[in-house]
Amino acid sequence: MTQLVGVLNVTPDSFSDGGQFVGPKVALEHAGRLFADGAALVDVGAESTNPHSIPITAKDEWQRLEPVLGELLKRYPGKISLDTRHPETAEQALRLSDDVVINDVTGMNSPAMAEVAVKHKTHCIIGHLPDGGVDPQAAHRGELIDDIQLVVDDLLERALLLQKRGLPRGRIILDPGIGFGKTPELNRRLLEFARYMPEYPVMIGYSRKRFLGEHRMELAPNLAAGRAAVAAGAAYLRVHDVAGHRQLLQLVY
Repeated sequence: MTQLVGVLNVTPDSFSDGGQFVGPKVALEHAGRLFADGAALVDVGAESTNPHSIPITAKDEWQRLEPVLGELLKRYPGKISLDTRHPETAEQALRLSDDVVINDVTGMNSPAMAEVAVKHKTHCIIGHLPDGGVDPQAAHRGELIDDIQLVVDDLLERALLLQKRGLPRGRIILDPGIGFGKTPELNRRLLEFARYMPEYPVMIGYSRKRFLGEHRMELAPNLAAGRAAVAAGAAYLRVHDVAGHRQLLQLVY
């Protein structure tokens, strides 16, 4: 059964909700709302990956996270994932709680991030960036790929490498990285990525992204994308509008 992952951006510059949940009080309130609406996990991020954002250091990222992350982990044990590409941030979070899920959109291409995941045997979400990159912004500027088999091969190689180093297979979730260095056509095909990767649970993150078209901030195109992902067997949908997607899942199941 597909589960929902609610998005909580404690950032000033995320493309759809930048600045709305920066303060600890509003961030905690929004997390509570996401869980009440039906989220199984809440994915907390402090660095925007949109094409116009400015990369920040691990130190700056932790300054944004620290006021809210500890309380979230205390209130919702086992239900928080951390959207970060910085191994230093992941390490600090795992010191607070060993059941935080690490969601790395760069696919743990950084050897240091892979080392943190293996050391802590953490549950992790491995995203896809073309060419093994470690900079999400660079993926927006480079040549776009249009080959779904490349995404399959890259993610499978990354998962097998982590397993070989000691990360249990059951702790790996794969994410095809919709919107990161892919053509709009490939992004649409990746909604059905779970069909190509039956060996692992798959998370699909399409919410409000540009390939959905000019009405991407509205619920209807997001639900259409969600229906395709669920039909293909996605284990998780990472979405901003949890309540709207809960109604979708109720119709499906």
